[in-house]
Amino acid sequence: MMKRFNFNSATKAMLGAGLLSLLLTACGGSDGKDGEDGKPGVVGVNIDATPTLKADFTNATIEAGKVTVNFTLENANGVAVLGLTKDHDIRFGIAQLTHVTVATDDPAKPVDRGFQWQAYINDKKAPGTVPSGVDNLNPSDQYQANVEAAAKCDSCLVDHGDGSYSYTYQANIANVTEPLTITYSADATQRATLELELPQVTANAHLDWQPSTGKTEGIQTRNVVSIETCYTCHQPESLALHGGRRIDIENCASCHTATSGDPESGNSVDFTYMIHAIHKGADRNTVDANGAPLAAPYKIVGYGGKVIDYGKVNFPQKPAADCSSCHVEGVNAPANADLFKADLSNTACIACHTEKPSSNHSSTDCVACHNATEPYGGTGSAAKRHGDVMKAFKDAEAMSVKFSDIAADANGNLTAKMQVLDTIGAPVDKDVVDQGTSIMVSWDSDKDFTGYKSVKLSSPDVVFDASTKTYALTIKGLTPPTTSQTIQFYSDLTACFNNGGYKVEEVALTDCTIPGVRKVHIKQAPLNVVWNTSGIDSNAKPSMRREVVDAGKCQGCHGQVIYSSSRGDHHANGVNCGVCHTPSKSLNKDDKYPGGKIPSSYAWKAHEREGHYLKYAGVQSGTVLKTDCATCHTVDKSNVITGITLGRAPTRTWRFGDMANNGADIWVSSDTGACLSCHQKYLSDTAKSHIETNGGILNGSSAADVQTRASESCATCHTPTQLSEVHGN
Repeated sequence: MMKRFNFNSATKAMLGAGLLSLLLTACGGSDGKDGEDGKPGVVGVNIDATPTLKADFTNATIEAGKVTVNFTLENANGVAVLGLTKDHDIRFGIAQLTHVTVATDDPAKPVDRGFQWQAYINDKKAPGTVPSGVDNLNPSDQYQANVEAAAKCDSCLVDHGDGSYSYTYQANIANVTEPLTITYSADATQRATLELELPQVTANAHLDWQPSTGKTEGIQTRNVVSIETCYTCHQPESLALHGGRRIDIENCASCHTATSGDPESGNSVDFTYMIHAIHKGADRNTVDANGAPLAAPYKIVGYGGKVIDYGKVNFPQKPAADCSSCHVEGVNAPANADLFKADLSNTACIACHTEKPSSNHSSTDCVACHNATEPYGGTGSAAKRHGDVMKAFKDAEAMSVKFSDIAADANGNLTAKMQVLDTIGAPVDKDVVDQGTSIMVSWDSDKDFTGYKSVKLSSPDVVFDASTKTYALTIKGLTPPTTSQTIQFYSDLTACFNNGGYKVEEVALTDCTIPGVRKVHIKQAPLNVVWNTSGIDSNAKPSMRREVVDAGKCQGCHGQVIYSSSRGDHHANGVNCGVCHTPSKSLNKDDKYPGGKIPSSYAWKAHEREGHYLKYAGVQSGTVLKTDCATCHTVDKSNVITGITLGRAPTRTWRFGDMANNGADIWVSSDTGACLSCHQKYLSDTAKSHIETNGGILNGSSAADVQTRASESCATCHTPTQLSEVHGN
């Protein structure tokens, strides 16, 4: 009789598994192997969350005119950025580096114009809104290079899921006939560009390659200027253009091509032309029908009909002939840094000198005459003509002023001997030094230059000994110090040079009485000495002024001449503006400012008044942001901006105008005045209360009143690091 067994579901499962195991063993003769490990998951950050972003092209291919590029996205730590889609604002450009020649009357001898970028993607645009009442606008249809948006193609962008992506261009570069015909060459360098703008961050990238070989190195290039050179004057964020989406100079150069223009103004926006025309600024001129000079500032009409007038740009064009301001050669320079010497293109010439630079020119083919190989008689190459201008400045920079036999008497008279030395240290005669320029003496130079006196070389108090080429100086009317005091001898002298130009072989020191000579300041470091109750103490060590501004940074932007005014190149001996423009200097009238009076101190001029506030003043282009204090101020090895340290000069007082009382003089305490040189107009009642609570004086009746009452404690909280942070550095 068969027995019956009842199994629950769990028991059935166990028996089933055991039976299956026995069957597998019987069939395979083995106990089996473990399955393979799965692929590790991708470590990455989502594109919508990353605060930093870097894009890099890895390679590119072209098949039947269709371009495909591969690229990666990473954050600043090298972590893959995931999740890019076509709906993110990503756009791609493509351009070819074309060898340009221009036909001549002799078909066998075309003129070489070098290599220029030509975009494949272009639009033809008619003028939109043209502002009325604006001169130098010539509206006309213009071509404009462009980029294509990935959003317009559902399949072009491919996400590989690991931070790498592919994009196939919508444009076919082997068949470009509209609106311009562009002939593709596999042997020519091609450039792909990428611009990805997210709400929180922007990335640009480019790739140069030669399709016929696949090479990315050792191919034809056109990389002339580095973006780091631009950053000498411009803040990086201020060069994020076209709404902030374009930040790399390579992207700019391949889109601002020779065929691109601004329809509303009719002006070219070719990169070479545009940059030179902008920086020629207020000095860009042409001539009228009669040959008379006529202002011709570069203008562009932006979106909504807004005119951007670059005639308000004032530097770095003193002198504009200083090509090295932007064209930096040497170690780590771009591959084609010396291209500006090649005499191949007229574009830069007419950008600065305009289409008709003078009545002596009937053609804009400048390099036909101005070249190094076959120049028209007496002209010289562009490098020679610009070098003529620069030689005067370089020679003057190598000159010096030597003081000796400095003495002082009890009546407050200073005497000294002085020689002006040439580039090899030999004294020069008086005829090559402008006798209308001066020697200045300032006192308390270690503090804030509380006063100064000057004496012109033409004064009866200056006697020149022709036999030794030595000046004997007497500076009268000073107040002898009651204690030890540092005083400074400062040369504001200019040397005279012949002008370069047509048939000029050499620029050299020249008699100042000759009409039209070039007068250039001798950039002499000031001499500090100690004057005490016994006279000049040659053994005493002068007290040195605190370091506030890095003069080299000023020179880096401004060139050889810091400030030019109706009085000429205004005291252009380096950066010693504080000698005259002291904190206590008298006010200037300005009807546009509340109260009608403004300070004339150096801090006010540098911060508020004389062009550094270009985000809100000047051309209103935003291309220089004053709030980066490191643009001008000294920085230590730890990258701390030491030049903005507070609490260094507690006895200093500043003169301001009372905005509520017709600009009447008011005196302000040391750190407070530094802040007011930017913020006086914007100071709230809360800020005023904060300043006064912490010992600042806003309404002093005199310098002595401020010095008696001030007890500022600003430096306790407002360290250089904290000040940098609140100014967005």
